[in-house]
Amino acid sequence: MTCNVITIGELAQLSGLTTHTIRFYETVGVIRPSRRAANGHRRYHSNDVLWLEFVLRLKRTGMPLAEIKQYADLRAQGDSTLQPRLTMLKLHRERLVAKMDELSECANVLDHKVLIYQNMIAKTKSPAGETPK
Repeated sequence: MTCNVITIGELAQLSGLTTHTIRFYETVGVIRPSRRAANGHRRYHSNDVLWLEFVLRLKRTGMPLAEIKQYADLRAQGDSTLQPRLTMLKLHRERLVAKMDELSECANVLDHKVLIYQNMIAKTKSPAGETPK
């Protein structure tokens, strides 16, 4: 990796994506088409890596690809779209927090059920720690 310029293969390795997925993200407009070397090979810079990392965070937190693309389109338009981008991120965070609350509630129910089973199993064991015959 020379002069902070990397190939699509290196970007794939850094991001954990395949080169096919990176090309797909370019095609659908989630990431901007890369600059090309004289031989036509894609070249990416550190800001491309940071952007892709953010895109992957949005994806991991459940933002649909269509919304990520909408956010990317707004981002490409510059600072005049700061407010709509902020609104999108706030809305996404609200949905994320609601989902986390829902998952936390589910985990609590599972914890309760695990305790019930542990108590039931403990009651079936004899005082010596063996299960009755």
